Amino acid sequence: MNELNYNEKKKYFNFLNNLAKKLTRVYFKKLQGSFKVDNKLKKKGKYDPVTNIDRAFEKFIRKEINNKFPSHQIIGEEFSNKKTKSEFSWIIDPIDGTRSFVIGNPTWSNLISLNYKSKPIFGLANFPVLGKYYISGIKNSYVIENNKRKKIKVNSKQKIKLIKVAGGFHGYISLKNQLKIPKVLKLMNFPCSDALSYCHLAEGRLDVVLQCANKIWDIHPLIPIIKNAGGKINTWNKDDAVKAGNILVSSNIKIHNYILKLLKPVSRI
Repeated sequence: MNELNYNEKKKYFNFLNNLAKKLTRVYFKKLQGSFKVDNKLKKKGKYDPVTNIDRAFEKFIRKEINNKFPSHQIIGEEFSNKKTKSEFSWIIDPIDGTRSFVIGNPTWSNLISLNYKSKPIFGLANFPVLGKYYISGIKNSYVIENNKRKKIKVNSKQKIKLIKVAGGFHGYISLKNQLKIPKVLKLMNFPCSDALSYCHLAEGRLDVVLQCANKIWDIHPLIPIIKNAGGKINTWNKDDAVKAGNILVSSNIKIHNYILKLLKPVSRI
C-alpha cells in the first residue's frame, strides 16, 4: 500500500464510504420486501442459499465500480470474474449472511474489498438494517452510525482468562473432530454472526472469532478493518488469511497463539 500516494488512498476510501450509503439507500428504496430463494448446492444434497437480492446487490456494486474504475478487475460471489491487466481488483460478497437475511435476522451485510497486487488494502462491511457500516481508512478503522464516525480498536490488553470467544464451524468439522478440541468448545460462549462478529472484535466487543470455510469474499473485506484496528488474523494452520479457509482472529498476539495451540488437532482440516 506504500506504493499508493495519499490522494489515491483517499480516493478509494471516499468511494467505499459513499458506496456504503448508496447500498443502504438502494436496499430500502428498491430491494426491501419479498424475495426468492434458490439453493446453489441442491444437487449435492447441501444447503447454500442465494436470493434475487444477492444478485441485485452485486449488479449494483459492479455497476458502481465499473463507472468509477473501468479498468479494474472484479471478483464476486454470484457472477463471473471480470479479468483485466490491472493490479487492482474488487472482491464482492453482495450479502454476507444470506441465511440470516432469509430468516429476517438483521446481521447480514454487504462486503467489499479493494485489493492491490492481490492484497486487500481497503475494506467495507455495510449493515443496512442495523444502520451502520465498518470501514478501513488509510491508517485506522471506523464504524459509522447516524452519520457519526468513530475510530475503533481491539481490546489489546485483554487477558486470556477473560476472553470472549465467538465461533462457527458451519458443518465443516465433524463431531468426532470437535471432540479433539474440547477447550475451544468450552470457550465458545458468544454468538457468531458472520461478518458482524469480526467487526465486533475490531471494536473491542469480542476477543476471539474463529470460523470455518471462509471464501475470499467472506474475509478479504474484513482483513484491512481488523488489521487497522490492531487485530491478529491468519488461518488455523498459520497461513496468510488472504488464502481464506478456516480463519482465526484475536485481539492480541498472546491470545492468538493460545487459541492456535488449542486448534492444532484440527488445524489441517
